[in-house]
Amino acid sequence: MDTAISFREEYLKISFTPLSLHGIWTGRIKLFMQLFKELSTDKYVKVITPRVATLEEILLAHSRSYVEYVKKSSIIGEGYLDYGDTRSYKGVFEDALLAIGGTTTLAEMIKENYIRAGFNPQGGFHHAKVNSASGFCVFNDVAIAALLFRKWGFRRIAIVDIDVHHGDGTQQILYNTDILKISIHMYYPGFFPGTGNIYELGEDEGYGYSVNIPLPPGSGDDIFIYSVDEVILPLLEQYKPRMIIVQMGCDAHEGDPLAWLRLTTRAYDIFSLNIRNLAEKYSNGRILCLGGGGYNEDNVARSWLLMLINLFNIEPLRDIKDRLRDLNEGTKSSSELWDIVRRRTRELKEELSVVHKI
Repeated sequence: MDTAISFREEYLKISFTPLSLHGIWTGRIKLFMQLFKELSTDKYVKVITPRVATLEEILLAHSRSYVEYVKKSSIIGEGYLDYGDTRSYKGVFEDALLAIGGTTTLAEMIKENYIRAGFNPQGGFHHAKVNSASGFCVFNDVAIAALLFRKWGFRRIAIVDIDVHHGDGTQQILYNTDILKISIHMYYPGFFPGTGNIYELGEDEGYGYSVNIPLPPGSGDDIFIYSVDEVILPLLEQYKPRMIIVQMGCDAHEGDPLAWLRLTTRAYDIFSLNIRNLAEKYSNGRILCLGGGGYNEDNVARSWLLMLINLFNIEPLRDIKDRLRDLNEGTKSSSELWDIVRRRTRELKEELSVVHKI
């Protein structure tokens, strides 16, 4: 087996969300693992028990003063680590190291060629910044993984983030680097985190390597697939990544209670097939997949597994994808939304033309 999933029993208890969402966050992982076993995915994908992330790994992306703040908050054990989203409790520091360890363990296994692809369902914490927690995220494993691969000598690393919320922390930490960061997300006044417009392009050697695809509320499969074809795939084809990191948040799925995009499993299927093909072409199949958001347990568990069958290229399980699909797929967007998206896409390509020819 050359693919793996990170899992510890503790993952069924860990979340940094408010208590009102705790059961949903952990329930997604429980349901995913049940589906994983029921559909015999464990015959083709190994399940590994990850180690705890090291302080050295955390400090690749976060300041020592912030790490000390989380440690102290973990002892005090009450309140929030930020302005009211990311819960603090006794042991939050240790739990964060357990969660991030799922990502860093897989990254190390990919680097050592023990596996070519892996998935951490307790990962994808893309809102945490250098000096702060944010949006249910304590430490940013997306950025940590990218910086680990850069430390290990990988020159062209691409991050593709499909969570409905902009990957603002990942962008901030890596804003001055030429690690390619693509985030496709909902963008609307007052919607968290409020960043991710097309003009946030990076600085210094990172200019042109922060790429944001902001979608208006109500966008369906058709607009998402258009954006993949028009922006994401051409960028990756030109960049030719040697390592691909995918933040697989599924809160853009239709019916998610925290957002208003209308994706179905059709969008996730097409996206993951394309990423797999690019990985086979440029990164020798190396893909690190991270869970991210999503607050409908059934939608998240099914969408994660469907995407992994593609991303891990599990040919014997192709036939079971129909059991994971939504009953209704192929959501359509209004002409007004299409006008907005086409204009933004045109403007984004113009801004990127200095660096990329797409």
